[in-house]
Amino acid sequence: MNNALITAEQHIVLLANGRASLENPDFDPAPVVKLFTPDAGATWLLTEIDPDDHDHAFGLCDLGLGMPEICWVSLQEIAALRGRLGLPVERDLHFQTEKRLSGYARDARLAGRIVA
Repeated sequence: MNNALITAEQHIVLLANGRASLENPDFDPAPVVKLFTPDAGATWLLTEIDPDDHDHAFGLCDLGLGMPEICWVSLQEIAALRGRLGLPVERDLHFQTEKRLSGYARDARLAGRIVA
């Protein structure tokens, strides 16, 4: 786990959501954490971590190309990313979830980007 990107408390919730999604295929949690590149337009709204592989997180991912998608991502790869100015990915300290992941995904499809 990269402590700079996800707090210990968020990690616990992400793992609990990962376990819940294994038991319920219709599980639609609210995002737990928002990550973004301050200089590249990429955004991730993560809802869960795979209980069997803590590097794999699930959520709404937008690389700034106009095609946000719900998918699995590697936390190590996100942590290694740098934007145009060489800035690392950051956690949005002010993010407050307002809806379930499906709501964010619907809005992102309409806007062509994550709106959060």
